[in-house]
Amino acid sequence: MSILKKIKLEVDKQFDSFVEIRRHLHMYPELSYEEKETSAFVIEHLKQHKIKYKSGYCKHGIVAEIKGEKKGGLVYLRGDMDALPITEKNKVPYKSKRKGLMHACGHDVHTTGVLGAAMILNKLKADLKGTVRIIFQPGEEQLPGGASIMIKEGAIKSPSKAKIFGQHVHPPLEEGKVGFHPGEYMASADEIYVEIIGKGGHAALPQNFIDPVMVSAEVLSALHKLISRYSDPQVPTVLSFGKIWSEGGATNVIPDKVHFIGTFRTMDEENRMQMHEHILRAAKNTAKAYGARAKVSIKYGYPTLYNNEELTLRAMEDAKDYLGDKNVVLLDKRMTAEDFAYYSRMMPACFYRLGTGNKKKGIISPVHTPTFDIDEKALGTAVGLMTYLATQST
Repeated sequence: MSILKKIKLEVDKQFDSFVEIRRHLHMYPELSYEEKETSAFVIEHLKQHKIKYKSGYCKHGIVAEIKGEKKGGLVYLRGDMDALPITEKNKVPYKSKRKGLMHACGHDVHTTGVLGAAMILNKLKADLKGTVRIIFQPGEEQLPGGASIMIKEGAIKSPSKAKIFGQHVHPPLEEGKVGFHPGEYMASADEIYVEIIGKGGHAALPQNFIDPVMVSAEVLSALHKLISRYSDPQVPTVLSFGKIWSEGGATNVIPDKVHFIGTFRTMDEENRMQMHEHILRAAKNTAKAYGARAKVSIKYGYPTLYNNEELTLRAMEDAKDYLGDKNVVLLDKRMTAEDFAYYSRMMPACFYRLGTGNKKKGIISPVHTPTFDIDEKALGTAVGLMTYLATQST
């Protein structure tokens, strides 16, 4: 029997346990860097299946290892574990039991995917070439990103000889389908914090104050013009601000300070650093022109995620073998970001999308919303394809 058929057989046999694992994780979400119970739950399953592991990376991170009985290479499989500060609105038996917390980005699915893969790979060690290491990673949703911390703490061994795979739920794709994009796939993501300092006063006496509200409007306008003047129009680049507020102020009261925060994203790492300087200069000089001051802080975030073209094209063919040609699609670039990008800078990487939607069942809500959910049939694909990719890449 081929390894593909053996994997599919195991997925069918163990499918109910994958659903049970995912539902447990979904009911008990934990925020970034607080995944203590999630980590303990994963370790319990690794022990049950006698899978070797080492824990304690990035507080609650785990790296499990399965050595095949045949010679081969090294492959990493990564699943993130953290949830989001969102109150779930779904009416399902596995609804989050923790108010204000929810697996609204599918990390419960990602963890189930790699844990299930570990369980099957461990059972098929006689057919496995080389070594597969499974990363259970904390803190994907929050800077500096759990991936960067796990790397610093030595969780990744022999990256020059390894490959890595990761997957992410994707509601726009129907269950049973997966999507890939070779090359640059996801943007870098930096956080921008601006404080405009003026001089408050009575709104009817403009001669006596320096209006930080008006200055903020001018600064925002100046910043948005930077993209069209200092970025290559052929390279995807985004500068957006999502929140603005003042310290005090009323209909007739001008405040002393205004704050606004946003994000800068690009797929040009060289221009990324240059744009940081342009943002700093434009904010400070524009504020100064109106007699105000600007304090700017740029928090360096995740780098551009690069999918190794050779590995990704091969993975697409393997996915077609496992799922059928019609269920493997080519995706566009995305301006969202992922700390998996740190791994992609160390070794050949492939980060793909797992279809989890089902329009007929009304499962269409996007990630990061209180009604996000998946068609649980996708768990079979999540586990099975990840397992098959590991066996074909060692």
